[in-house]
Amino acid sequence: MGCAPSIHVSQSGVIYCRDSDESNSPHQTTTISQGTAATLHGLFIKTDAADSIPSVITYQSRHSRNNSHRDRKENSGGHIRIEAETQTSHTSVKVSATEECIGPMRLTQEPIQVLLVFAKEDSQSDAFWWACDRAGFRCNIARTPESAVECFLDKHHEIVVIDGRHARYFEAEAVCRLIRATKPSENTVILAIVPQKPPDQEEQSVLPLLCAGFSRMYVENSSVSACYNELVQIEHGEVRCQFKLRACNSVFTALDHCQEAVEITSEDHIIQYVNPAFERMMGYHKGELIGKELTELPKSDKNRADLLDTINTCIKKGKEWQGICYARKKSGDSIQQHVKITPVIGQGGKIRHFVAIKRPHSDNNKQVSQSVSILFAPLLPTECHSLRHRDRRKDSVDGRSLSSRGSDAPSLQNRRYSSVARIHSMTIEAPITKVINIINAAQESSPVTVAEALDRVLEILRTTELYSPQLASKEDDPHTNDLVGGLMSDGLRRLSGNEYVFSKNMSQSQLAIPVTLNDVPPSIAEMLNDEERWEFNILELEAATHKRPLTYLGLKTFTSFGVCEFLNCSESTLRSWLQVIEASYHASNAYHNSTHAADVLHATAYFLRKERVKSSLDQLDEVAALIAATVHDVDHPGRTNSFLCNAGSELAILYNDTAVLESHHAALAFQLTVRDSKSNIFKNIDRNQFRTLRQAIIDMVLATEMTRHFEHVNKFVNSINKPMAAIEESSSNSESSDSEGQASIRNSPENRLLIKRMMIKCADVANPCRPLELCIEWAGRISEEYFAQTDEEKRQGLPVVMPVFDRNTCSVPKSQISFIDYFITDMFDAWDAFASLPGLMEHLSENYKYWKSLDEMKCKSLRPPPPP
Repeated sequence: MGCAPSIHVSQSGVIYCRDSDESNSPHQTTTISQGTAATLHGLFIKTDAADSIPSVITYQSRHSRNNSHRDRKENSGGHIRIEAETQTSHTSVKVSATEECIGPMRLTQEPIQVLLVFAKEDSQSDAFWWACDRAGFRCNIARTPESAVECFLDKHHEIVVIDGRHARYFEAEAVCRLIRATKPSENTVILAIVPQKPPDQEEQSVLPLLCAGFSRMYVENSSVSACYNELVQIEHGEVRCQFKLRACNSVFTALDHCQEAVEITSEDHIIQYVNPAFERMMGYHKGELIGKELTELPKSDKNRADLLDTINTCIKKGKEWQGICYARKKSGDSIQQHVKITPVIGQGGKIRHFVAIKRPHSDNNKQVSQSVSILFAPLLPTECHSLRHRDRRKDSVDGRSLSSRGSDAPSLQNRRYSSVARIHSMTIEAPITKVINIINAAQESSPVTVAEALDRVLEILRTTELYSPQLASKEDDPHTNDLVGGLMSDGLRRLSGNEYVFSKNMSQSQLAIPVTLNDVPPSIAEMLNDEERWEFNILELEAATHKRPLTYLGLKTFTSFGVCEFLNCSESTLRSWLQVIEASYHASNAYHNSTHAADVLHATAYFLRKERVKSSLDQLDEVAALIAATVHDVDHPGRTNSFLCNAGSELAILYNDTAVLESHHAALAFQLTVRDSKSNIFKNIDRNQFRTLRQAIIDMVLATEMTRHFEHVNKFVNSINKPMAAIEESSSNSESSDSEGQASIRNSPENRLLIKRMMIKCADVANPCRPLELCIEWAGRISEEYFAQTDEEKRQGLPVVMPVFDRNTCSVPKSQISFIDYFITDMFDAWDAFASLPGLMEHLSENYKYWKSLDEMKCKSLRPPPPP
């Protein structure tokens, strides 16, 4: 069932309206005759007012059966009104409403209405007409600006199409401005039809149309398909967006009537919105606040000095902050508020807004509405999307915790009770949740002062990177800040148009004929006799092997640890594998090349021979560690993870900006290994053993990623160093040894994992613990690689990750001092306490003194200046 078109003809023009139906072929014509003839899509009209309406107005009804026709003509004082109405058959298509969602809000969108504003009928207007019919849109046609506005105010069309090809009838820009001057046009898409230009003429600019109020421009094309495509794109793009924006009015209505004060700011803390409750509470009018930075408003002096810094640190990490603080009203009085600030993640995954919900802290016996909190909770991203799973002690949604607050102490107890009840009701608990449980339980019977101190503990647990020390300001120690920022972050996530793709260095693809240990040249074999000593000079091996030390050292080391026997592979397979891996390192890199891999392999083998390490691991662990050391930097581009993320590299996209290089090293190592049977060292081991070995190798390679450095070190200290030290202390007091107790600590599966991670981490950055000459050479190489990265960042217009590594201004001694202070000393103290490495610690001490002496001399280079 449906109504065929009704036509309103006036001296000002014609508005023609119809509902879409299913047929595209005309079957019946309804005619109205009087005086001069006019037609519009099959409806024939004859009227004395023919000079005021188009010459042809027709409508063809597309259903022949069960149609009723009603014609009515009204003539009053020269004003003619003609209506024609046709009932279509039951086979007519009924355009159904569609559903849209904005956050948790479900919306129903009625069929799209389109207004065509054409002074006369032609192939272009027909094309849009039939395009609307195909798309299931309701369509109206207006012939004059006045009738267009009249129909628009009646129907509130989502799309308006204005013919701008014939200026002699009306100016399209003027019609657009008339419609834009109306309130309903705020969410309407207006399309301008412009004439085609000859091929030798430049296409007209869209800017004048945009300035007139148009949304889009359509170059004349009378193809129904082209018009249909344009309308459907508009529906799926602008129309749906505008529909959702209209629905936001209901959200703002809720905010305007909410009893809690709501303040929305930009990511730069510029106030964008405050609701009436905020105005009432603070005494300001919104016009005095909107557009101002929060820093411009007076602050209360009752807050502790570091509170604002604590809040900013928390919310800038994308985490919600809630607590009690003071604010200064316009009158100058301070008011204690309960505040919850939620970051809103928007375009590009960045924080775009902060929503602050505030209420007076002392609201005795007053039930406060929580409608805004409930409304925004599903819409606003929170820390790891886990608000509903964690303790929200400062602002419970439970109404009981919001009422009956007579004093600070009862209020605190109410919050504790509600929080503890919620935590204990959880079915899944992470370790940190268990810690919070214990603290909450302790608060139950604690004095108010202790409970408040424990509140502060909980705040730290929620808002602080637990394993990352807090650095001084950048001005105090720029070298450490830049070094740590470059090594322990995945970049600024600011992608540019620059694409950084690895250029494979195949200079080593021309490999020499494989050799066995018996075929190694005497000079190289003599060098390898010292490979078990820590002072072994890997750089001499690099020179003797023409930058292929990994193959030679690998053959010697893997043989001494019985790797071929364990893997049941031949020496030729191992040799081929080592050559394939070494060929995939970039010899052009100053630092991350196969010599560095050989150096890490040497250090790993040295650690594996230490008695306590050897007794803690089995042969599978040893083989996994040697393989992991060999492949841990394969195909390294000589750039940091941060660089790759900022450059939008293919690998950064593939691995989601997380442990990019380490994931690539591990994945590529196995790809290179299994792709050719001649170099597949895993081909003869059973599936279960391979899976165990593979997992161990991957875990150790990923452990070299620096963002989790402090987590690995602290876990090692707390799970291994401290328990073993406690056993040693108790044994010394009782004059008995407890070697079994220490062995049980070392040999548990969890702790063996920590030992392997710690071992390869120390091997990877052991350069400061090498003899001085080796230490200096490695420092020069890593500095050169960082210098090259800074050069490329500047050249490509990327963010400079480590600004202090500018080859013209950098102090290498300072960078080494910072690296040793921040990363090396604590880690090697812990590793030395476990593995007993006095020689390494002595080298570390001497090297540190060397860098300190250069720094005190204001020397920025690797070596002191020659005497005058």
